[in-house]
Amino acid sequence: MNEKEQQQQGLQIELTPDVAQGEYANFAIITHSSSDFVLDFARVLPGVPKAQVKSRVILAPEHAKRLLGALQENIMRYEREFGQIKIPNQEPRTIAPFGPTKGEA
Repeated sequence: MNEKEQQQQGLQIELTPDVAQGEYANFAIITHSSSDFVLDFARVLPGVPKAQVKSRVILAPEHAKRLLGALQENIMRYEREFGQIKIPNQEPRTIAPFGPTKGEA
């Protein structure tokens, strides 16, 4: 069911004041099993040797894929409006399972 269908059916979402404050995270760890994706969001601080997980979200694979699509769409919208998001010191990545190929025989 997409967002428009949910709105048409009257889905109401409650956002309590403590949750509305949010949690700052600058590090994410994603793991999965055959039935779930687990997203742990952590905060890494300078001089602190241990990153503390601040939030954990567990998703069914279908919802993880929907989240991926929603993030891709929103990043494209953001970059159209505000410019490209640059990630310093990061090598280009590929979704291929073995990394970029060099065409060697």
